[in-house]
Amino acid sequence: MATEDVESRPVLGTPDDFPDRPERRGRFVVHVVIGVLVAIIAGGWGYVMWSMTGGNTGAIPQVVSFQANRPNEAEITFEVSKPADRVAVCRIRATDVNHAEVGSREVRIPAGGGSKQLKERLDTSAQATSVHIQYCTLVE
Repeated sequence: MATEDVESRPVLGTPDDFPDRPERRGRFVVHVVIGVLVAIIAGGWGYVMWSMTGGNTGAIPQVVSFQANRPNEAEITFEVSKPADRVAVCRIRATDVNHAEVGSREVRIPAGGGSKQLKERLDTSAQATSVHIQYCTLVE
């Protein structure tokens, strides 16, 4: 039988049994294309994060406190930093335990003073668990 030859040799063969791999060209181009795509994606993500923080609106809100202990209303205290000569509009949003909107309202902040602290009440359709500023933007 031929079992003695099979036992002394590797089943899949030795490296000398196979031809050399052909040289691969064009890896530099592939790496450059991948680098450009990563840079575009990172730049886009950076722009999205910057725009979500109010960096392009000129009005920067900061929540000081909120109360959502009544089933039909919520209250929020917040501060808005803006140019003194500009009017700002902020949208207040109340959400429930499932993050569904239960109330919203736009608040107009008149010109004058660079930073204003406001306390606003918001009617809700159900018990709110959170109140936040969705956006603030300058108008006029």
